[in-house]
Amino acid sequence: MKREIRGLYFSHTDERVALLLLREREREKTKTDLEKMMASNASSTTTTMVFRPTVSNSSSVVASSSASSSSSAAGRRSPIMQNNKFSNNNNEKNRILNRRRREKRITRGNLAVNNAITRPEIDWSKLGFGLTETESMYIAECTIDGQWKVGSIHPYGNISVSPSAAVLNYGQGIFEGMKAFRTPEDEIVTFRPDENAKRFAEGAGRMSMPPVPKDIFEDAVKKVISANRDYVPPVGVGSLYIRPLLIGTGAILGLGPAPSYTFLIYVSPVASYFKGGQLSPIDLIVEEDYHRAAPGGTGSTKCVGNYSPVLKVQLQAKKEGFSDVIYLDAKENKYIEEVSSCNFFVVKGKTIATPALEGTILPGITRKSIIELARDKGYTVEERKVGLDEVLSADECFCTGTAVVVVPVGSVTHRGKKTVFCDGKIGATGQMLYDELTGIQQGRLEDTKGWIEHVPKDYHL
Repeated sequence: MKREIRGLYFSHTDERVALLLLREREREKTKTDLEKMMASNASSTTTTMVFRPTVSNSSSVVASSSASSSSSAAGRRSPIMQNNKFSNNNNEKNRILNRRRREKRITRGNLAVNNAITRPEIDWSKLGFGLTETESMYIAECTIDGQWKVGSIHPYGNISVSPSAAVLNYGQGIFEGMKAFRTPEDEIVTFRPDENAKRFAEGAGRMSMPPVPKDIFEDAVKKVISANRDYVPPVGVGSLYIRPLLIGTGAILGLGPAPSYTFLIYVSPVASYFKGGQLSPIDLIVEEDYHRAAPGGTGSTKCVGNYSPVLKVQLQAKKEGFSDVIYLDAKENKYIEEVSSCNFFVVKGKTIATPALEGTILPGITRKSIIELARDKGYTVEERKVGLDEVLSADECFCTGTAVVVVPVGSVTHRGKKTVFCDGKIGATGQMLYDELTGIQQGRLEDTKGWIEHVPKDYHL
């Protein structure tokens, strides 16, 4: 169905694209008006035209406005006739017409969004796990008193914050990882957003930040998915990765909570996390000198400072030909904890073991889902300490996470000795659980657990 927007008809309801087209029409009209004016005043006129920006009062600039008008942030430019000597007509014309090449900027408090982009064509066959800039992102703000303002959809772009922002100086920030999927019926769904909202709130509390209310979090996730619907890959090709951020953007010098915060969500279409494809087995090496987390620390929180420390070890492992690193516990240095960015599972017969959540391991939502699915299939799942010797004698091993989904472990190397699982191929248990999980996520299997949340088309409008 075509929609009328200010006298024009569009076969879609992407308001931002519609307004971009309208702005282009206005620019062409301005160009025509300029040419007529120059022709009529070529000999004796004393009138000149100056452009001044008229800023729209839409929700793209003011967070408390309704989300339905969020895409008109850039405003329109209105011609104002002034009585003055008309000189350098060509230069004036060029100056006016070249304004559209200048940087567009939306300023909101201490945060700015720059260089809005339009959607490029995507070659889905070449999709990997990298950033593809999309159409829109979501932004909301809050002061330290915890009163969140109504957020809205904005054009995707860079952000700027004060050099003294708490997130830059003291690492006060957390993030989440989620996914949206396209079903065979061309519907868009997301997976267990309520669990992400819960973990996000717990992480905020650990980092002394005002938690984002569950209803605001879930509404924001659905809005940013809806606004970027075209970026959700076809069925079976990949998914739309969703990255919520909560960061202390308020300026502060002394150590303490930031005076204000920004809740931001951006997205990117992705495919397999590891090279070789989604179910290609990965080769891991056990790390005994460095540790990912310690008791009493922030290992169970997705805070911004938890991940860059693993890069030193991970990069060295990759230079040596490994996919990633297995970390041991910091206290006794003999129990498995996590791989750099995913949880670890060991299979022996009909028993599956995974390290217990004791404050140093991230409570993965994929982990939780796999445990439930495995128990439904008759497996005994034990959450406990898992020794390295148990790993090396397992029938098969696999990792889980939002990014990796379920990935088989082809081998584990410890002190130069390599142990291979399932002849370097995916095991039967990992394959079954992968098929079950992705079948639910992609709408190919019935969701009997209520894990799937549907995202209505144009939900963001």
